[in-house]
Amino acid sequence: MPRWTSLLNPNRPPAFCPGCSHDKSLHALDRAFLDLGLHPHDIAMVSDIGCSGLFDTFFTTHALHGLHGRALTYAAGLKLARPDLKVVVTMGDGGIGIGGAHFLASCRRNLDLTLFILNNFNFGMTGGQFSCTTPADASVASGFLNTLETPMDICSVAAAAGASFVARCSVYQKDLSRLLAEAITFEGFSVVDLWGVCTGHYSRRNPLTPETIEKNLGRLPAFNGPVAANLRREYGACYREARSASESVRENWKGIEPTFSPPVRAHREIVLLGAAGDRIISAASLLAHAAILGGMQVTQKNDYDITVMRGPSVSEIILSPEPILFTGVEQPDVIVALAREGIMRKRGLFAKMSPEGRVILAKGIEIPDTAARIIEIDFKTHGLKRTEQALAALALLARTQDPITIEMLDAALQSFIRGEAQETGIDLLARSSAIPTSERSAAEARPSPA
Repeated sequence: MPRWTSLLNPNRPPAFCPGCSHDKSLHALDRAFLDLGLHPHDIAMVSDIGCSGLFDTFFTTHALHGLHGRALTYAAGLKLARPDLKVVVTMGDGGIGIGGAHFLASCRRNLDLTLFILNNFNFGMTGGQFSCTTPADASVASGFLNTLETPMDICSVAAAAGASFVARCSVYQKDLSRLLAEAITFEGFSVVDLWGVCTGHYSRRNPLTPETIEKNLGRLPAFNGPVAANLRREYGACYREARSASESVRENWKGIEPTFSPPVRAHREIVLLGAAGDRIISAASLLAHAAILGGMQVTQKNDYDITVMRGPSVSEIILSPEPILFTGVEQPDVIVALAREGIMRKRGLFAKMSPEGRVILAKGIEIPDTAARIIEIDFKTHGLKRTEQALAALALLARTQDPITIEMLDAALQSFIRGEAQETGIDLLARSSAIPTSERSAAEARPSPA
């Protein structure tokens, strides 16, 4: 494999404000990668918002760009999934303030991540407002607010929270690439607080130079690498070892073997709309399992209020003979409409239905105009409770043999529901299969003109 002369992206040359210290950090990091003999496929760069968030585009490596303050969460998932990668996170002082809880969790956990904090004491991309590291006597765009707070000492916080490698330095020090390389190769969570100048905003109001940075660093406790009191085994290795040894979490998943031929091998989008307590999501899961028993690909996306006992309950199911690349329902083939709450949440979907679509509607419930055919059921007349209507609606859908059959639904219920709930469900399917329905077109559903 050829040795690289730079891992910087030739198609996306670095663009920072003239004199910005991030440029020095960028090239020092590139030098560190080269000195370690790393190749682009060995590295995952993770960033969030701000000038530091440009780093993932400036390198020809794997990259993930996320929400402000959340970079460490993405990085943790990446590292656990791909422990072979060097996962390097770049954040600014703004991101550290916004994602403080994630920073503390990373320090406690000691997962093998490397965090470089490009600390220039303000929100440089959004106008120079104060951040969690802005000195109280600094002049910034947010007026007097920074004078009311004590700036955070990132390294002291990191060490107190359990980080095993903590360092801070000026980006202008000559051996910066050596320190960055040391942090990258350290087995555990590494934090490097890199102090630099924001020429776009901060240094216009505050006389900050490489010399004053060195002077200010000298007033703080020194952090130069491993923290002896926090040294311990790396989290990822411990996790994999514990998972392997634990019988309680050992996977024994064999999948769901198809046992039916589906009556329709076509893409279908089905939406169940109800209210809290209607067992919408449970019914949708049963539908999904029935379709899987027919060898179909399935996705289920749920939407419900956190109040649990009040509000909408919605489940969107997609069935397809092919892999499903997008889980959003765009043109429903079937809508089960049982309660106003869910209908109001997804009212726009009714207008998107075609004349071949079907709405399974609880009698007495109003729905928006739709081109689909309407199958109306009087659940109350047949003694069905609110908690039974979603499953009963699926039984009526299965009667049409599109996209599942009663036999598939019954098999799913017997395979995935246990105990008394199974017996109740089987009885409900039998009762629901005989419920009469009335079907009408959208035109027939509209009231006649006076």
